[in-house]
Amino acid sequence: MLAVQAQLLAFLKKSQQFAIPIYQRTYSWTESECQQLWDDIVRAGADANINAHFVGSVVYIEKGPYQVSEPEPLLVIDGQQRMTTVCLLLEALARHVGENEPVAGFSATKIRAYYLLNEHEEGEQAFKLILTQTDKETLIALLRQKEPPEECSIRISENFENFENWISKLDDVTALCRGLEKILIVDVALDRERDNPQLIFESMNSTGRELSQADLIRNFILMGLPRVHQTNLYNDHWRPMEVEFGQEAYSSQFDAFVRHYLTFRSGEIPRQDAVYEAFKAYSRRPEIETAGVDALVADLRKYAKYYCSMALGKEKQKLLAIPFQDLRELKVDVAYPFLLELYGYYAEETFMLDDFVEAVRLVESYVFRRAVCAIPTNSLNKTFATVTRSLRIENLLESIRAYFLLLPSYRRFPLDDEFQREITVRDLYNFRSRSYWLRRLENFQHKELISLDDYTIEHIMPQKEDLTEEWREALGPEWKRIHESRLHTLGNLTLTRYNSEYGKKSFVEKRDMKGGFRQSPLRLNEGLGQLETWDEATIDERAIRLALLATSVWISPVLSEETLDIYRPKDQKLETAYSVNSYAHLAAGATQRELWEMLRKEVLSLDPCVTEEFLKFYIAYKAETNFVDVVPQASRLRLSLNMPFHDLYDPKGLAKDVTNIGRWGNGDVHIGVSSVEDLSYAMGLIRQSFERQMGNGQDDS
Repeated sequence: MLAVQAQLLAFLKKSQQFAIPIYQRTYSWTESECQQLWDDIVRAGADANINAHFVGSVVYIEKGPYQVSEPEPLLVIDGQQRMTTVCLLLEALARHVGENEPVAGFSATKIRAYYLLNEHEEGEQAFKLILTQTDKETLIALLRQKEPPEECSIRISENFENFENWISKLDDVTALCRGLEKILIVDVALDRERDNPQLIFESMNSTGRELSQADLIRNFILMGLPRVHQTNLYNDHWRPMEVEFGQEAYSSQFDAFVRHYLTFRSGEIPRQDAVYEAFKAYSRRPEIETAGVDALVADLRKYAKYYCSMALGKEKQKLLAIPFQDLRELKVDVAYPFLLELYGYYAEETFMLDDFVEAVRLVESYVFRRAVCAIPTNSLNKTFATVTRSLRIENLLESIRAYFLLLPSYRRFPLDDEFQREITVRDLYNFRSRSYWLRRLENFQHKELISLDDYTIEHIMPQKEDLTEEWREALGPEWKRIHESRLHTLGNLTLTRYNSEYGKKSFVEKRDMKGGFRQSPLRLNEGLGQLETWDEATIDERAIRLALLATSVWISPVLSEETLDIYRPKDQKLETAYSVNSYAHLAAGATQRELWEMLRKEVLSLDPCVTEEFLKFYIAYKAETNFVDVVPQASRLRLSLNMPFHDLYDPKGLAKDVTNIGRWGNGDVHIGVSSVEDLSYAMGLIRQSFERQMGNGQDDS
């Protein structure tokens, strides 16, 4: 490695050509980075006391094993963002000054001849800087003063326009020219045979605009390959992925796709900031290394196409496109690892279209029903990451139904009774996806979908607390309670084009006015035109009717008990022979029986999802898995908390660390409860174990 300080303009002038390798990210600077560079250059040029302005390093590979008789471009592995931005600024300046020369060397002809072009070369060799793909064509068009290509680089075009705009506002460009002369870089030349470009590239993630996980993965795959192999792999697989995603989505969603892909392929969920490390680990698995890098990238490319169909609205099959749109609106990103696998089976024709559509609808229903039933979302990630273990290729849809039906406790799929009960009382007005559920109810089984863009949500019983006397009479003496409890619920919400005109009008006025409920073409308003009053009874009747419709919109899985028993884990098929009377110290009249009953009541009241299981030596209390086990003893109840000892907040110091010590029960923490006075403090410790498992209701996706 050779590193020297250099003026950027002199550096560009003496160099024949720089090329950005295909494994580098595309140009990504935004207006804010350009504005910062612009301000620094103009300030340096305007201040005679500033001798130089340092902008960072330009790191490039000086020579390698691909030498031929013709000179090869220098491959830039760091600094392309700064170099590209300065080139855009220089071209904008050249167009502004024309053949005037406000500062020596800064006429249009000289700017282009010194810093942008190789005058006596043809084709791509005529340019000092060659970018990749879309960036390349757009920059070349600018330097040739031609129209941009049809698929132009958004960042290149926007930043060039910004520089043209900023220059046009200057009364004098002298300070700009002087500032450009003062730009300093560290010129770092690498020798491929002696230096390790891969390690240097990774280290650059700590400076400038942060490299995305996708940038690092692309570099990891391509950098070390021979040039022909590198180019073929990029053109055949990586470039099509970039095109499929599009410039904006590639920047914003490709990292997420790779995370979903790795979750599906490896069965492990990478942290969002560790996708690159997870990809490297996956690529080094023996079976992946044996198949080779081409097979890995081809597989990534295949599933990227499926992801774009689902997540970016590119699905051409209408029967799938609509369910995918509903998933996007509901924001069910956690399901993509599972759906990627299913799409693979669908593409291979192992999974038929109708079955795939039902599977997607079951995913949608699972997420929506749980949201309505206010079940914590922290388990969704794991639920969809592990479903693949339960799939049976010979009967995919049936195994998916069984998987959902057998989910335990707070991972459960809410069935119709629970869903209908909760959707009638839930505050759906402040629900995060209210436009989604209204649209789904309205358009269910419509051959021609109704656009609801012109409709707004309407409270049939008005929102404002100061109800008119007419409304109070209609609701009856308990109007205040009814208003508080029913206002935002399913029975009182609908859609209208006349929200502002309804205001505080009475129900009859809303019904009979022009465009009112009597004339409404919407399914949601069916029956309202025939009602004479709107009160608690009619609100509840409508809620029950719509809740029944909701069970058809958001379907639940159905299997016979005989079929379900085939999929039931063996330990679930065995009926337990144990009960409370199986424990000598808890038998009727035993010393610890009353204390256990008090503890049991408190534990089960933590959440409706908590279940109790009597085992041979202890009683387990579970959410997703055991969070506390109770071992009855002669003088006390010994509790095992299923959490690391060091994570427990125990100000009284009553807990005991039993890590790596054999015992009955699960977990690294033991505490003893011997009296009623101990219960309150013990419940505080138990609650920590429970909330740790539940994640305090936070989505871990």
